[in-house]
Parts: sequence; structure tokens; C-alpha cells
Amino acid sequence: MSEPVVRDGLTLDPELQAVLLIREQWGLPPITDLPLAEMRERTRQEAMVAAGEPEPVGSVSDLVVPGADGDLAARLYVPSAEDEPASGVGPLLVFFHGGGFVFGDLDTHDGVCRVLCRYAGVRVLAIDYRLAPENKYPAAVEDARAVLDWVVAHADELGADPARVAVGGDSAGGHLAAVVSQFAARDGGSAPALQVLLYPPMDRPGSYPSKELFADGFFLTQREIDFFEAAYSGGVDDDPADARRHPMVGDLARLAPAIVVTAGFDPLRDEGEAYAAALSAGGTPVELRRYPSLIHGFANMIGFSRAARDALVEIAEEVGRRLRGGGGAEV
Repeated sequence: MSEPVVRDGLTLDPELQAVLLIREQWGLPPITDLPLAEMRERTRQEAMVAAGEPEPVGSVSDLVVPGADGDLAARLYVPSAEDEPASGVGPLLVFFHGGGFVFGDLDTHDGVCRVLCRYAGVRVLAIDYRLAPENKYPAAVEDARAVLDWVVAHADELGADPARVAVGGDSAGGHLAAVVSQFAARDGGSAPALQVLLYPPMDRPGSYPSKELFADGFFLTQREIDFFEAAYSGGVDDDPADARRHPMVGDLARLAPAIVVTAGFDPLRDEGEAYAAALSAGGTPVELRRYPSLIHGFANMIGFSRAARDALVEIAEEVGRRLRGGGGAEV
């Protein structure tokens, strides 16, 4: 049996340690070396295997919603009847998937959305926003903003309460949820009741210890981060004051209450926690949850790791408590 992996005073979950070791022994080429179509198919297949058995929910249906420049595929998850309000009208979480803005789709995050739906007891609408490099920045941001406006305006068609529509996502999707929450507070459009940010990239230019500590060997690598950034930006230098690219520089006052989730062995850990601190300093209610033994992408690995599954269930239950409780989304 391998010795426990300890870094920065933290011990890696042994099941995830085994997964990382197996991946290393397989000698798979880095996804950054693959043609785009092959990258997307490999990550799709890996995510579906790592999710384990599908979590049962009341119903799942595919639909189409308008984005900023055309229709987008979406998937609506509805809790079982006993978990829904008697009125049939309850909260809804708009979920943006991760994948570096380059890969990911409704299938890669089906397992995540099922757990969120079942254990939060809320409807979940997953969005297949436009991906880079075919659709560079700000396509994904514009899609996310357009979707939130549409969902709030058409909440009755989705069986949702427009006053209890939340946004959330993992990794790149968490970034989109954060950006939407910022601009919703300023542009006069629809605003979410809660933002749920799972290990999001929030300060790309920033220097943080976790970026060096976990730059290689813990699923998400610095090489991949650089690849995703170049694909999303199209290689064009951006404005460091543009909060749509760098949420840390935005106006963080009076935003929707936030749940920020980080993983101990994630290169993005420290910037996510810095963002939570900045939200709090700006007067936005925020709860930070660090899962010290887990890695980036753990929400997609619940079929491999009991600790990852327990963490996602815990997050879902907290989302449900905030959106379904009498106090709404207060943090």
C-alpha cells in the first residue's frame, strides 16, 4: 500500500490517491496533447465512469433555452414528489458545468446535477453554454447572463419560484456563476438568490502558494490551466480590470449570498478562498467550505471516492437548506 500523500499539512484522500496513481500508471497522454474532439470525448467518458451509478431523481428532461446568440441545450432535473413543495413551485439552481471553458457538457455533469437535485430537494437546470476555442471570451459569460434572465422570466414554465433562482457551477462554471452574480447586482437585470461556487478560478493573474504546491500530480495541472486560458482568450491580452475575466477585481458589495467550496489539493484553492474573503470584506454574506483531503474536480468523482460523495451531498444539503428554508438564501 502506498504511503499517504501529505502536503501543506494535509493528507490526500486515499481513494483519490489510488485514482491518481492508476491514471499515472496508465500513461495516458495529457489532454492538452489531444485533438479537440478527442479531448472532449475522453473527458466525457472519464466523467461518466467516475460519477458511478446515477442518483435517482423524480424526472430528467432535455430542453432548449435561449442563450446570448442562439439556443442552448439544457437539462432539467426535478426532485421526487416527496421532496417537492406541495404547490409544485420551489427553488431552482441554474448550473454551469466545468471544463476549462473548453470541454464539458450535459452528460459530463449529469451525476453532479442528480446529487444536487436529490439532496438539495430543488430543481436543477444544467446549461450547455458555448465552448472555446470555437466561441472565445466573452461568449460563455454572455450565455450565462442571458440564461439567468430567461429562467427568472420563465420560472413558471420550469415549475420554479422566480424569487428563489440560484446560480452555481464547478470550476469554470463556478467562475461563470460568480461573474453573473456580480453583473446581476449592477446591470438592472435578473439577480440570483444564491451563488454556489465549487473550486472556481477567480484570480488568473494572482500568485498563490497552492498554484505552486499542486501544479502537477493532482488532476488539474498548471499546464492545463495555461491551455484553457489560451483557448478561452484566443491568445489575446486582456484587460486586468475586466471583472468578467478576473472576478476578484469586481465590485463585491451587495451580491447574492455565496457558498464557496475549495479542495485542499487544488491549485485553485487559495484564489477561491481569497475570493471568499474579498466577498466578506465587501459586505456580501459568504460561507467558505474547504474539503482538505480532496482534489480539483472531486464533484465528478463521487463514484470513486466516498469522501468526494459525502462532500457533494453535504454541499447539496446546504444549498437546499438555504433555498428552501424560511429565510431564503441567507448565509
